[in-house]
Amino acid sequence: MSCAVDTERHVAGAGWDQPPRLFAIARNADIARREPALADQLAGVDPDAYSTIEQEGMPPTSSLESMLGRLAWPEEVDGVALAIERIVVPPEAERDLPENPEEASEALAAHPEREDVRLLVAVLRDGEAVCLLRQRSNDSDDKVAIGKDIAPGLVEALRATLS
Repeated sequence: MSCAVDTERHVAGAGWDQPPRLFAIARNADIARREPALADQLAGVDPDAYSTIEQEGMPPTSSLESMLGRLAWPEEVDGVALAIERIVVPPEAERDLPENPEEASEALAAHPEREDVRLLVAVLRDGEAVCLLRQRSNDSDDKVAIGKDIAPGLVEALRATLS
């Protein structure tokens, strides 16, 4: 799904410390048919390939899971992509964390072995999915990990928004 790679690079172009960004995925031919004003922008691209359309104005949320649980897409949308930033720490860093969630988050954020990552997960209605992972410490287009099982929980949550 080349549109996922293009979208990840687009998001990366805005730098780090971004809020979650949500995208609808649709076939280029369908976009051009439904949105004639975009037909010129899509001239010369594969009509059967996919493009992403950012869903601007996504409200801030303290619970991504809750927001995804309320999300649904019309039939015209072939898929969905979500870009989010996370902190990754070694498993031992999660031992002896404070009970208070805010204090626990602060402790993890201050951990010396923390790694900032950005995930872009894209899912189509037909079940196809891809995950892209970029590390802040290796912030280069040729260092982005691509796989299907990088974020299985997020893949399933996004699939659920399409049903």
